[in-house]
Amino acid sequence: MITLKNTKGEIFDAYKSLRSEVKSLKKSTCPQICGNNGTDPDEKPVIGYTTGVYDLFHIGHLNLLKNAKGMCDKLIVGVTVDDLVAYKGKKAMIPFEDRIEIVRSCRYVDAAVPQYDMDKLTACKKLGAKVLFVGDDWYGTDKWKEYEKKFKKEGIRIVYFPYTKGISSTKITHTLQQVRGWTDESAKKALKINNEDK
Repeated sequence: MITLKNTKGEIFDAYKSLRSEVKSLKKSTCPQICGNNGTDPDEKPVIGYTTGVYDLFHIGHLNLLKNAKGMCDKLIVGVTVDDLVAYKGKKAMIPFEDRIEIVRSCRYVDAAVPQYDMDKLTACKKLGAKVLFVGDDWYGTDKWKEYEKKFKKEGIRIVYFPYTKGISSTKITHTLQQVRGWTDESAKKALKINNEDK
């Protein structure tokens, strides 16, 4: 488990340190994972995994994907399907098909896959991911302390990234509502009209 600090200098130092740790992780785990001694040029790449809704894609999303890609050989991104967003009591403004295409088109992403449930451990095992990237708002919570133990048993490292300050899809939505003078009802009405046009 690694957490990156919020200041630029600390992020850079932690980034360099983590990148070398990932390289050594690749060498040290290769005998068990790849069945070789770590010197085989055909050894498997380190796969990283992260998930999100990626609604109203913004610089915070880009920063996370860019930093994650810098710490693994292949980055796979789980994009939350609309049903799971609804299950969490929210509603994405951008439909799933568009959100996954936006993520898939990002140059830091090697593959984008649908995220149908919250079981990140099973997803990592299925995809062969050795690193899971998550936001640092989960760091230190009881739930994630338990997750860390389970992931560690499977040889999967969790990396916590700081969120980009002052930016989120929720803030963008509220700002748009204020700038356009929308109430919740008029926003819903506008969304309904836009969806009917498709």
